Amino acid sequence: MKSTGEIKKILQAATIEELPEFVKEYAADARAGVRKLVETASKRLALLEKEKQRIETLRVYEEQYKDCRYICGIDEVGRGPLAGPVVAGAVILPKDCRILYINDSKQLSEKKREELYDIIMAQALSCGVGYASPERIDEINILQATYEAMRQAIGKLSCRPDILLNDAVTIPQVSIPQVPIIKGDAKSISIGAASIIAKVTRDRLMQDYDKVFPEYDFAGNKGYGSAGHIEALKKYGPSPIHRKSFLKNLL
Repeated sequence: MKSTGEIKKILQAATIEELPEFVKEYAADARAGVRKLVETASKRLALLEKEKQRIETLRVYEEQYKDCRYICGIDEVGRGPLAGPVVAGAVILPKDCRILYINDSKQLSEKKREELYDIIMAQALSCGVGYASPERIDEINILQATYEAMRQAIGKLSCRPDILLNDAVTIPQVSIPQVPIIKGDAKSISIGAASIIAKVTRDRLMQDYDKVFPEYDFAGNKGYGSAGHIEALKKYGPSPIHRKSFLKNLL
């Protein structure tokens, strides 16, 4: 008979697919330590099942438009920061895609976003990313710059979407049918995927900018108006990547 310590190591090494067999094998073991391990495995399975059910609710719009060959989710990141570009993501997922843990990127940890970024990029039929620079934001305003970044992201897709599922907005000058969905990044798996691609892309850019302009802590604040960022602005003035139209009331 295996010791409780040995069984614990088996559980620690078990993949999620191996948990049902673990529960089945040790469910009859009367030892208190083993019962706790079985309970832990059962809870992990219950959480997995709950996540699978959540993902099904994220597929409501994808199922509604399942007759479309290519369904594209669109989202943007970076409308509010004082510095850096606004970035848009466009993602076409396979019809049967059920990548677990996709969500509004703001609801995910940085580590989880990075993990999901790699999975989405590997499984997506096509991904496009669009940018609008701080200069462009100052020139045409943040809303128009956001639309421009979204059009750019769509234009970078390797296949033309049949329908666009957008987070809240209707994009001007786009002939493809669009469905604006309020809080779409938490309601559509395609939009959620796009939000993750856009967020990780922009965060990585701001980390690169931090190496060029370390005094503003762009790696930490990602260009948003944190207390430390505003203090640095008052001390050093704006950098070349600051949005001057956003700073009028601050400086």
